[in-house]
Amino acid sequence: MKKILLFGAGKSATVLIDFLLKQSLSHNLQLVVADVNEEMMLQKTNHHPRSIVKVVNIENAAERRELILGSDIVISMMPPVLHILIAKDCIEYKKSLITASYVDHQIRVLNESAIEAGIVMLCEMGLDPGIDHMSAKEILDKLHFKNATVTSFKSHCGGLVSPESDNNPWHYKISWNPRNVVNAGKSGAVYLENKKEIEEHYEDLFNANRSVIVEDKSYAYYPNRDSLSYIPLYNLLNIENFVRTTLRMPAFIKGWKHVIDLKLTDETPRYDTEGLSMAAFYQQHLQHNDVADHVVYKIVEQFESLDEGLFAKQMRFLGFDDTTTIINKGFCSAADVLQFALEKYLVLDPSDKDRIVMLHEIEYTIDDQKYLIESSLVVDGDNAMHTAMAKTVGLPLGIAALLILNGTIKLKGVHVPVIPEVYDPVLKMLAQQGIIFKEKKTSL
Repeated sequence: MKKILLFGAGKSATVLIDFLLKQSLSHNLQLVVADVNEEMMLQKTNHHPRSIVKVVNIENAAERRELILGSDIVISMMPPVLHILIAKDCIEYKKSLITASYVDHQIRVLNESAIEAGIVMLCEMGLDPGIDHMSAKEILDKLHFKNATVTSFKSHCGGLVSPESDNNPWHYKISWNPRNVVNAGKSGAVYLENKKEIEEHYEDLFNANRSVIVEDKSYAYYPNRDSLSYIPLYNLLNIENFVRTTLRMPAFIKGWKHVIDLKLTDETPRYDTEGLSMAAFYQQHLQHNDVADHVVYKIVEQFESLDEGLFAKQMRFLGFDDTTTIINKGFCSAADVLQFALEKYLVLDPSDKDRIVMLHEIEYTIDDQKYLIESSLVVDGDNAMHTAMAKTVGLPLGIAALLILNGTIKLKGVHVPVIPEVYDPVLKMLAQQGIIFKEKKTSL
């Protein structure tokens, strides 16, 4: 019996756990789930006979290594900063590792060690990054095979809320790590436009005038971090336009721009939140930052003038007038309180459904004729537990684990899923799970 070890049982792990337990009999598997929260693990494994839950402190080397040594393959859904602890142990004990996180320098330099250990470290194997790489590279490789010249590549992806559950002025609810929402865009972005490198700073990133249409619905977007590093990975060295973005509803982009201007994403601890209400926090914060005297926010009531009163509604929804909700999170930064507010006010209710939207816009030339391919994916969640985010992050991880264990994927070293050996079988199995792209081709 093969043993799969999963570190982390948070929001995005639900569907992954379900999938692997459903496959456990036919593939002769046992799933070991390791996390600090035993109750959450038991809820998600539901005492399945092929599951084992282990309460573990990931930073306890002895506990971590014992679990890795006893496994056949490891999936990490821990915060990215902790992957390196697991990765080094996987090399020592010769166990392959799969994560949904971006490859950072610490992991990248382990490539030779992973090859020597005879294992694969397959990273960026979730939704974005993950499904975006695989679906885009499948199209691009087919175009390159036809000797097409790709001139423009734009890839958009967002975790949103399904229209039937969209009932707040942000048009958004939390379906993944709320801290990532708070910190989104802080590193700015760099991308290629008309063969020129464009750099945008955090304060300028959230521009609601940039939009795309997917299945007759308009979405706004902001560029992601470093798009340029993916140009050689996609073999698009002579391309004119290249950008990867995050999708949100236009109202969210407008509101978040004001949130940044109000310094509500600042990470400097300065507020004692014991006994502090949300309303009192906002007043303290505005006074501390002299926002009341700012040219745009001369008085708080002028929120009403921003975007025809939309931002006033959004702020009230995030507790601006809430004198009853007490924060009680100790000494905090504004970003900490904002995260608390998102978790409280933008929570998915049990019956709510989230939505994943992805769109690739690829322009190319072949035989002197220009074309546009639009490849789109829309996935809705089932409820607040079995979310579209959990499906699209978790399923590629689980599928990859099966394919490595059965020898379909034979790679060694550190990789991301941009080669046919990975994306061909994974996309086929994703289609069997209902993750299917629609493709439209237009002559330009």
